[in-house]
Amino acid sequence: MAGELPEFFFRVRENGAFVFRVDTENRMRRIEMDQIAVVNIKNGEVKPHGGHKLTAQESAAIRDWMEERSRVLAERDIDDIRRAVDYLNLTAHWANSRATDEQLDEITDPLLLAMHDLRSVLVRRKADRLIKEQQGSDG
Repeated sequence: MAGELPEFFFRVRENGAFVFRVDTENRMRRIEMDQIAVVNIKNGEVKPHGGHKLTAQESAAIRDWMEERSRVLAERDIDDIRRAVDYLNLTAHWANSRATDEQLDEITDPLLLAMHDLRSVLVRRKADRLIKEQQGSDG
């Protein structure tokens, strides 16, 4: 292998990861991965695997990974929304310039309902923020 392997490997799963300690310092020079914990990003829970007791170093590495993973997931969420804005613009262009009447009949109602729902949520959340800001400046 070209570079040095990391000490820990995080096998990502939907709500977090399985955490493994990577070992190459065995007599056969094989890569061994021993599971040491299970991490849940959503609730911040870290469960040692089996009878393993996490060391301070392992706990710190897991905490660092959780912080970085949360940052990456938050960036992805915003990127997905920016892509949705682009896609809405592309959809408007398609509907205006290329869509057939049959295609429009198929998608108009579901798209209008989804857009109405999104607009309602955005308007309500913006109003909540404005009220909160106003109450903060009054008090």
